[in-house]
Amino acid sequence: MDASQPAGRPAVDTHAAHAGGVVTTLALAGITAAIMQTLVTPLIQDLPKILHTTSSNAAWVITVTLLAGAVCVPVFGRLGDLVGKRPMLLVCAVPLIAGSVVCALSSSVVPMIVGRGLQGMGMGMVPLGIALLRDVVPREKLSSSIALVSASMGIGGGLGLPIAAAVAEYTSWRVLFWASAALAALVAVLIWFLIPNVPAGAKGQHFDAPGAIGLGIGLVCLLLAVSKGADWGWTSGTTLGLFAAAVVVLLAWGVWEVRSREPLVDLRTTARPRVLLTNLASIFVGFGMYASMLVVPQLLQFPKATGYGLGQSMLAAGLWLAPGGIMMMIVSPLGGKLTNARGPKFTLISGVLVLAIGYGVSLLLMGSAWSLMLAMMIINSGVGLAYGAMPALIMSSVPLNETAAANGFNTLMRSLGTSVGAAVMGVVLSQLTVTMGGYTFTSENGFRGGLAIGGCVALVAALVAAAIPAARAADPRLAAPDTVTDRRPAEIDN
Repeated sequence: MDASQPAGRPAVDTHAAHAGGVVTTLALAGITAAIMQTLVTPLIQDLPKILHTTSSNAAWVITVTLLAGAVCVPVFGRLGDLVGKRPMLLVCAVPLIAGSVVCALSSSVVPMIVGRGLQGMGMGMVPLGIALLRDVVPREKLSSSIALVSASMGIGGGLGLPIAAAVAEYTSWRVLFWASAALAALVAVLIWFLIPNVPAGAKGQHFDAPGAIGLGIGLVCLLLAVSKGADWGWTSGTTLGLFAAAVVVLLAWGVWEVRSREPLVDLRTTARPRVLLTNLASIFVGFGMYASMLVVPQLLQFPKATGYGLGQSMLAAGLWLAPGGIMMMIVSPLGGKLTNARGPKFTLISGVLVLAIGYGVSLLLMGSAWSLMLAMMIINSGVGLAYGAMPALIMSSVPLNETAAANGFNTLMRSLGTSVGAAVMGVVLSQLTVTMGGYTFTSENGFRGGLAIGGCVALVAALVAAAIPAARAADPRLAAPDTVTDRRPAEIDN
């Protein structure tokens, strides 16, 4: 190994010279995977007509993507540690392309659900890309690179909505999926030519198939109950049964993982306070991000006749939201510099406080489109800072051969937060209503309540982040903090 190579990092000959292309490719891969999540948002009202089905059945077009992503992200992360991250990145690109093509050709709900499920599998690109950066990016560029690729989930969501709205309004809805197929194919080509093939960190170990199946069943039960509870009724037998099944299966899965010699997720590592609290904060940050993405677009498009709606078209609302996605793209690399200077814990706390400030601005200035645009720019800036800091905290605390799996689990926690946020916001907006002219609308208090909850969740995230312990002396098995910054391990989170 070259003497200049950081301890614990595999030798990657001259790949550092191509770090810019690697980071750009991985960020684009993450953005592409995240765009798939919001791709059909402008079509929600039209899906029953497009697919000749009921609104309840059409809702599965959204839900199945969430479920597929939740199941595949930790599994693909672990496979990345076992067989190599580049091969798994290419594997993730295949369902993205295939799913987009299936959706573009669909004329009924079943093939559309199948295609959307395939698209959801592509979310595994994000943790794989983050873990790969540690192996191929020079130390001085690592923090900003991690921040950008990690924030690609939010960037893709922020930019995907206005782009999808414009395409849906002026062309056929099928163009959305053909364009996403082309974008995914481009990403696959870039991965093939620009991403180096780094040796697997956990080569020789075995894949924990029972653990993967158990986690998949438990997550599907949990996320189905969370995402469909409002439709089925929170006290219905189906919802309560799914919650109960999730508890039983996940507990059994936990017992299996603790006893397994080569677990899918090392729960002993995950239980370390630094990792556990980071993952807990990730849930709240995911909630905080998604709450604004549900409340603000509806407020922008609500009729002016209500007295508080802003009467914007679907396209106009998307354009008002676009600067928020751009801000996340700008702020993320700056967050990496802040991590280098003050440590990832400081960056995480700063991010969630900025997120809370954004919600405060939205509550005070929700009467105009420009003020909501400003609020979303602040909110997304906070998300960009927070999303960039979490992988750095995780990778400084887990064994080198578990970096992709650990980042996959962290990505799963963010997704769990968005799912819970969607469920809570759905309840708030549906329960706090007002009736006008025989129609029932979400009331102004409903929107204010949703924004207030988002702000409070951000403050809770700040408290959790503040409780994250400082990094201890480096364990030789760990992705030590000095692979994220040039400082000594004991100095990383003073």
